[in-house]
Amino acid sequence: MLDLSIVIVNWNTRDLLRNCLESVLCSEGEFAFETIVVDNCSDDGSAAMVREEFPQIHLIESDINGGYAYANNLGLRRLQPRYHLLLNPDTVLPPNALRDMLAFMDAHPEAGMAGPKLVMGDGELDLACRRSFPTPENSFYKLFGLSRLFPNSRRFGQYNLTYLDPDEVAEVDSVVGAFLMVRGEFVEQVGLLDEEYFMYAEDLDWAFRAKQAGWKVYYYPEVTVLHYKRQASAQNPEKAQHEFWRAMYIFYRKHYAADTPFWIHYLVLGGLVLRGGTGMLKEIFRRERAETAAEAGR
Repeated sequence: MLDLSIVIVNWNTRDLLRNCLESVLCSEGEFAFETIVVDNCSDDGSAAMVREEFPQIHLIESDINGGYAYANNLGLRRLQPRYHLLLNPDTVLPPNALRDMLAFMDAHPEAGMAGPKLVMGDGELDLACRRSFPTPENSFYKLFGLSRLFPNSRRFGQYNLTYLDPDEVAEVDSVVGAFLMVRGEFVEQVGLLDEEYFMYAEDLDWAFRAKQAGWKVYYYPEVTVLHYKRQASAQNPEKAQHEFWRAMYIFYRKHYAADTPFWIHYLVLGGLVLRGGTGMLKEIFRRERAETAAEAGR
């Protein structure tokens, strides 16, 4: 069986994608892997670059830009390896990254998914590389700046687990889709990414489903990966901002809303509108009205 299938979703990040692929192909270790690039209708020549410079890479050119989850699922369906890796094109891997992450997963059969330490171009830790689920409580602390004021507090620092030592292995709620290794058995059991998310939070949702199914999620900082971050989303920041808050709403509605007291529920919706603006207000109104109509029709 193939040890690893690497899925890289690309949208207009040709030069970063080239660097990423070069780093993947320089990986060290005795394991069998295939790399799949799913191009989401780029217009910067990304697909042509992959065809010409990396003929050993399997290229999927999506007919539509259906979002991050949709494109990753195209790649995930191709193979049934021991492990899958979701990898962003704005990452650069050290030669040991794949070998050591595979060894960690092999040594922890209870792990459904794991991710490494991610550092950004300025050397700072990418806080998203290990985090808690965005509950109404820790989202409140994040929204109103308490997590930033008290990063070492176990209560206020829950959102990005800033009270943890960034160099210690830890079981966490979620790691980030920029480098997300998942066990093949986990995918077979839990299923693919939820395509209702266009971008953002699909990794959180997958991790939530992993926990529900009894799998553990690990942060493994003995592997460090460079992450330039937001290189695709920066090309359309307004769309990215809307999709971020839309994703938070989808995650909350899917996993927390049913058990949230009504007064907290409306506080959550108010916070989303406060940060997401009129676009978020329209999104919430449309979905809440549809749900009310569906309940009335039962």
